[in-house]
Amino acid sequence: MIQVGIIGGAGYTAGELIRLLINHPKAEINFVYSTSNAGNKISKIHQDLEGDLDLKFTDSVNPEVDVLFLCLGHGNSVKFLSANTFSKNTKIIDLGNDFRLEADKLFEGKTFVYGLPELQRETIKKANYIANPGCFATAIQLALLPLANKGLLNNDVHINAVTGATGAGTSLSETSHFPWRDNNFSYYKPFTHQHLGEINQSVKQLQNGFKSDILFMPNRGNFSRGIFATVYTDFEGAVEEAKDIYNAFYKDAKFTFVADDFLHLKQVVNTNKCLIHLHKHKGKLLVTSIIDNLLKGASGQAIQNMNLIFGLEETTGLHLKATYF
Repeated sequence: MIQVGIIGGAGYTAGELIRLLINHPKAEINFVYSTSNAGNKISKIHQDLEGDLDLKFTDSVNPEVDVLFLCLGHGNSVKFLSANTFSKNTKIIDLGNDFRLEADKLFEGKTFVYGLPELQRETIKKANYIANPGCFATAIQLALLPLANKGLLNNDVHINAVTGATGAGTSLSETSHFPWRDNNFSYYKPFTHQHLGEINQSVKQLQNGFKSDILFMPNRGNFSRGIFATVYTDFEGAVEEAKDIYNAFYKDAKFTFVADDFLHLKQVVNTNKCLIHLHKHKGKLLVTSIIDNLLKGASGQAIQNMNLIFGLEETTGLHLKATYF
């Protein structure tokens, strides 16, 4: 069994990892690290796990685990790895943004590989250290990469994407309190969201000459989980041509699918899927991309990467069904 350590165990992404791993046939949770909850039962924080496991949070680590998931706030993974040493055989999957960009991928002799399976599955299989993509970045890249692969992103790209409240994490802020969030809608970080760096990086990996702007408007929705992204740009061909491009690009993808009908979030919430829909209006191609921000946008994709690294079937432990009603 793959022995797993989780760092930052009290947050949303760690909770999702635990839920997935306790049912994973080839993995076993060795420890869950949380300095603020050390000694407490995990089910005291992740209350739905009462009766599912009897583990307690710990403030110590086992440096010999097979794989380590870092579920820390952005900027804290570097600090943690600088202060703690693990076996040279320990694989590391970081769910933060510390190692996603080319300029940051090298750390103390470790080379982090960007972990979007639809972009570089074969590279991930050979990797020891993974930078798990951001949630918005996952949805948006999966909407754009088939066009980039054909060199068809030659004009500005316009994106409007809405995320649920869990995208803000468990720490309270003015905009995450229920009275503020309920029956409300707002944008934030217009045109400057931190995920733009990795989105541009992946687009240029496939279309080196891309020089247009990606104009991204992130929004807060008054629902708990999910991302609904609409992306449009110039496209000269018919929508059938676009569908052929997308279906060919994702023909071997295990979790990304092109849908014929218009999309809604309940199709993907509580799954590791990304669903994509294409619509043509005059000279514009509209691409809709939807994911669960905590699964395909975080913990589910992290398990997907773990499976690839350890030579398992990519879907192992991820046969999840949407909660439709």
